[in-house]
Amino acid sequence: MSSTSTRRRRTAGAFDIRVVIAALIGLYGIVLVCMGLFNATDAELDRADGLNVNLWAGIGMIVVAAAFVIWARVRPIVVPDDES
Repeated sequence: MSSTSTRRRRTAGAFDIRVVIAALIGLYGIVLVCMGLFNATDAELDRADGLNVNLWAGIGMIVVAAAFVIWARVRPIVVPDDES
């Protein structure tokens, strides 16, 4: 058996920058959704013409974070071996 067929592909995994970005955007999105659901006052809604901006921005950020995670899963970064 050749050594190339027995090698396992190594990926960046949690150290992929897309996962870190997704975690940060997702965390901020969750905070905004909570602010939109539990802390929306009538004055804020009137100022935004009746639109709950925190809620919709948070939902958008969670969708973007999910897209980053899916992207990192579908196209992982392969770490090259350090063979000379």
